[in-house]
Amino acid sequence: MMGAAGLKRATLTAILNANYIAKRLSPHYPILYTGKNGWVAHECIIDCREFKKNCNITVDDIAKRLIDFGFHAPTVAFPVADTLMIEPTESENKAEIDRFCDALIIIRQEIKAIENGSADVENNVLRNAPHTHSLLFEEWLFPYSKQQAFFPDNTQQDDKYWPPVGRIDNVYGDRHVVCSCPPLEDY
Repeated sequence: MMGAAGLKRATLTAILNANYIAKRLSPHYPILYTGKNGWVAHECIIDCREFKKNCNITVDDIAKRLIDFGFHAPTVAFPVADTLMIEPTESENKAEIDRFCDALIIIRQEIKAIENGSADVENNVLRNAPHTHSLLFEEWLFPYSKQQAFFPDNTQQDDKYWPPVGRIDNVYGDRHVVCSCPPLEDY
């Protein structure tokens, strides 16, 4: 439907978007698989392995924290374990790409707070993410503010995405699959 010219334009835009993200994030995160001139292809892979070693923050912690900013996490741990593979498409506008980059930069600052000891290694905004709406009405027992938990970038007051559930154990869920389908006899 796009034709050859439209497909070429979409591809070039996706590559441009990935390189824009790589350049914005490179002062904050190591970028994998850059070419000799520092460019990436249609995806930008950020390396999070050192965070696990330095302060026990995993790529899952970062992915779940992105939910607090209203983003579905990018591909986690593929093609390299403990990385985020960001594949912006041609349909992402610059404002949304900037909002996404700003979220990852704020998350990097939150990781630095753990690395330098100003935030607790276990009880921190990343390890407790995502933060659900129901937490607003419970006694606040976290060492960080509700503002930081729910509105970390100060832009979501009018259009906040509230995750329906908080932190789940991914590994347990992957290993204990339960089928909730009716029995075959019911069909």
